Amino acid sequence: MSANDIETYLEQTKSDRMNSYLEFLRIPSISMLSENESDCREAASWLAIELKRIGVENVEISETGGLPMVYGDWLHAPDAPTVLVYGHYDVQPVEPLDEWEIPPFEPVVRGNGLYGRGASDDKGQIHIHLKAVESILATRGHLPINLRFIFEGEEEAGSANLESWLEKNKERLSADVAVISDTGFFDGNIPAITIGLRGIVYIQVDVTGSTSDLHSGSFGGTVQNPANALCEIISKLKDDTGRILVPGFYDAVVPLSDRDREALAALPFDEAEYLASIGVTDTFGEAGYTTLERRGARPTLDVNGLWGGFQGEGSKTIIPASAHAKISCRLVAGQDPNDIFSKLTSFIREISPRGVKTNIEFLGAGRPSLTPMDHPAVKAAAAALSVTFGREPVYVREGGSIPVCENLESILGLPVVLLGFTPPNDNAHAPNEWMDLNNYESAIRTVVTYWDALVSLRG
Repeated sequence: MSANDIETYLEQTKSDRMNSYLEFLRIPSISMLSENESDCREAASWLAIELKRIGVENVEISETGGLPMVYGDWLHAPDAPTVLVYGHYDVQPVEPLDEWEIPPFEPVVRGNGLYGRGASDDKGQIHIHLKAVESILATRGHLPINLRFIFEGEEEAGSANLESWLEKNKERLSADVAVISDTGFFDGNIPAITIGLRGIVYIQVDVTGSTSDLHSGSFGGTVQNPANALCEIISKLKDDTGRILVPGFYDAVVPLSDRDREALAALPFDEAEYLASIGVTDTFGEAGYTTLERRGARPTLDVNGLWGGFQGEGSKTIIPASAHAKISCRLVAGQDPNDIFSKLTSFIREISPRGVKTNIEFLGAGRPSLTPMDHPAVKAAAAALSVTFGREPVYVREGGSIPVCENLESILGLPVVLLGFTPPNDNAHAPNEWMDLNNYESAIRTVVTYWDALVSLRG
């Protein structure tokens, strides 16, 4: 069977494909909310039924201690490589509801866009993979490579049970490479391959003084103010150029190579437009690096939340009993979240003023991920994108984190290819999430082309 047969099949089944997509999106699988647990399990069941229907074998809804993983495989290409495809069927909460133009779980097609929660992140991209496999099996009767699928139900809630499930299932997850479609295209909807993701360490700092708020007239000038103390701590974490002052923070950072910097410099990035789109007048960050280098390839330290003391209308003269901050560090290749947490904790304790108690609470972490541009599986993905989208993709490093990437690398020993297809303005995690249907349709063809290209991976 030829590529023309697959194209004919895709054209003939376009209406059924869209109905299936809409059906999947109507399931409110919000993993963050306990009241939606049954909906998440319905989404897992929907996937299992669909995998079996299209010809995937050994399909299982696998319990994790939380929401289930969905597993399936097709392993009848003995001389070809095996690819592990990961996606997540859970979605983000939908608030603020009043900013949605449609009910979030009543998806609609408008022009070339499909709108609804999960349209891009990540149900739409799971659906791309299902339809690619369906079209190959329906027209050829066999796949060119071996495939394993794992679809998670807790990604948007922190993947609490993923790592232990991967450890327990290492044997049946053996593969040559992992492919994740949970990223998107570059500005201007330019096809892109994400080669790097930053990791993260997240903490809460609680500074406590007296047992209750104090009168600032009676006690001001005699005791330490926790809010002042917290501001002092935060002010000592970075210098005025944005460089982080935690001792040893940069020790393990893998520096950008000349090739890395050239690739980032070649991206069609309009800094003025970038600033205008977010309503900011100027960039700021670590000296010696461009905006794109700082956004995806350099570590950060940011205050994400800050509270304490009186915040109501008018005035209230107190010395607050406590003050609090949430702080995150984005990490890059080479950095270990546990090492950074230890160094950050030690430094905060060292610079904390006398007269208050400072407690640092660990709230979560994820390791960074980096796959070389010249890896054969990355090069094959680039070739497939070029064929179906008509232009060479760009290579990007994203500032965000997908912790599963590091899990697949460290637990299963797999290189990870981040092959995502969403438009850069897809409103993921926000109201009016959408998928560009031109991207969606071309993505199905891309995956088909990619599986064919990967036949030679072992050679």
